[in-house]
Amino acid sequence: MISIKSYAKINIGLNVLGKKENGYHELDSVVLPIELHDSIIVNKIKNGVETYVTVDDFSQGSIHYNIASFAIDRLTSLYKVDTKFTVFIHKVIPMQAGLGGGSSNAIAAMKAVSKSLKLNVPNETYYDIGKSLGADCPFFVKCKPSRMKGIGEILEPINVKDNYFVLIVKPHEGLSTKAVFDKFDEVVDVKTGNMDDIVKALETGDEDLLAASIYNALEEPACELLPEIRKIIELLKSFGLKIVGMTGSGSSVYALSKDKKILKKIADELEDTYTVKLTRVLK
Repeated sequence: MISIKSYAKINIGLNVLGKKENGYHELDSVVLPIELHDSIIVNKIKNGVETYVTVDDFSQGSIHYNIASFAIDRLTSLYKVDTKFTVFIHKVIPMQAGLGGGSSNAIAAMKAVSKSLKLNVPNETYYDIGKSLGADCPFFVKCKPSRMKGIGEILEPINVKDNYFVLIVKPHEGLSTKAVFDKFDEVVDVKTGNMDDIVKALETGDEDLLAASIYNALEEPACELLPEIRKIIELLKSFGLKIVGMTGSGSSVYALSKDKKILKKIADELEDTYTVKLTRVLK
């Protein structure tokens, strides 16, 4: 049996620069890994004929074929391995939340299988398989603070000066990435945020610049689909938090602070109304 952590992420900045002919969107995003994680448990099946993936999130039921299953199949096919596995995903990362849980699961599942089979798979292989599965997958190969460009395959490392705790607040309803991007594609006047300033703020510890620079091009389309997101953003700011925004395509909202006690107090107040997670940024 092999067990591996599958971390979540938050987008501190996200520009959508256009849509390619193949349907993928070109992105420019600042992404931070967070300690919040699922656990992937992999076991070999003796004389197995198929790999099975199950999830203990009962709201989703039992998932047989999902992104993790596709990732494992592609990896074992590439290495001409016939071994089949049971893959159990203990879910802690909320789903349809903009936290990258599915993409993280795919990379972590491949790493667990590689470890089980002693394949010594290079990062380049994880990148190649990952970018064919989803824009967030390449990020989770190294899972380090990064500026992500292209369709997620171009990653530039970022040095985050300060140690931040993260409060995640998610409405009970989630949002599908496709639905949010479809809504975004209806926007005529597409705006962009300054990703350079976000990187500078993180690297220098300038919290005022960071608070002023946070931008997510998908926030408005997501809020149109689910107005509760805007309510949560305003609620967190009303508590005095400055570094607040929506992550990914939603529906989760994050707040960053160096003061864990403040975030814990707010988390305690909101946990009966929303899905709330208190975690920290990984460096």
